Amino acid sequence: MTIGVMGAGVMGSGIAQVLAAAGHGVICRDLDEAVLERARTTLVEGRFGFDGAVERGLLTQREADAAAARLTFTTDLALAAATDLVIEAIPEDLELKIRFWRELDRLCPPETIFASNSSGFPIAAMAAATDRPDRFIGWHWASPAPVMKLAEIVRGPHTSDATVNTVVSLAAAAGKNPIVVADTDTSWGYVANRVYFAMVREASRVVAEGIASHEEVDQLMMDCFRWPAGPFGMAAGAGSGWAK
Repeated sequence: MTIGVMGAGVMGSGIAQVLAAAGHGVICRDLDEAVLERARTTLVEGRFGFDGAVERGLLTQREADAAAARLTFTTDLALAAATDLVIEAIPEDLELKIRFWRELDRLCPPETIFASNSSGFPIAAMAAATDRPDRFIGWHWASPAPVMKLAEIVRGPHTSDATVNTVVSLAAAAGKNPIVVADTDTSWGYVANRVYFAMVREASRVVAEGIASHEEVDQLMMDCFRWPAGPFGMAAGAGSGWAK
């Protein structure tokens, strides 16, 4: 399968890395050549890049080299659109995403599947901008994409069984743990972020009331529940890609 990943930031570059390592040809597109160059470097030399995977025994050098060779970085939208599956990882702005999907719908072959990595916007709203709501789905990843098992697969009201099965199989083969959830238009966040932000709101109240500091809340939650990061640390890490 050839896959177009739209956006080469923290999430887009990580998604591209995972899918290339899983054996797919990946075209990673961004508007900014500097962002693409940073992605090229991070995918190899970054904390969770191919070099580190080889050092940790997760990939052989041959496998890492082959995965890197399957990656193409470009500013050419049409090149990334001529693929079997497009995964969108552009900024979390619903109007921007709707404009993007409307444009892409005109460029892509009719059989191309569309998947949004939105953290919580309604899949139905984005799918309505296209003529392929049956081939539109949510595929929410977590940062850092090469490490986190999350594959929150969001089924829109018109998403077909074939589309769900294709994306679930692809996620599982890439080492993720796909869970199919229903779309929602009543609250932002699907499941993972809806629950997470409820936790952040309560943690923020604890700090505002002077009960504990941000750092103390994080440490208490890690010590009590064996989380790798607390609610505030999680937000900071996800935004930076957990860079050292």
